[in-house]
Amino acid sequence: MNPDWEQLKKLAATEVDMTLAELPVRLRDCAARLPVTFERVPHADFVAEGIEADSLGLFTGPAFGEEEHAASPVPPQIILYLENLWNYAEGDQEIYLDEVHTTYLHELGHYLGLDEDDLTERGLD
Repeated sequence: MNPDWEQLKKLAATEVDMTLAELPVRLRDCAARLPVTFERVPHADFVAEGIEADSLGLFTGPAFGEEEHAASPVPPQIILYLENLWNYAEGDQEIYLDEVHTTYLHELGHYLGLDEDDLTERGLD
């Protein structure tokens, strides 16, 4: 199966919703307020700032609890790069969904203040 853009978005949105539903209530309430955006690949501006062109996801904006004190005008959000995720999965829908799940949790971890080492310890690298 080689899904089109709308299918990739639908699959990813369903997986994010299912992942969110599995979270503990307090964490789910916090995570539910964090927007998730789907893009094909990182925008050229992000790549120019050092984000890898093959990135699977990105958390932008201030971390949880820092929104009021942050100088950033960008609200917190998670961006999932669906074409990169699909390519990473080599066209396997099960792997794609697993990577959407893992990448969403990874970026949610950044929102909650976890760094790369913390995420690796939790198997979210």
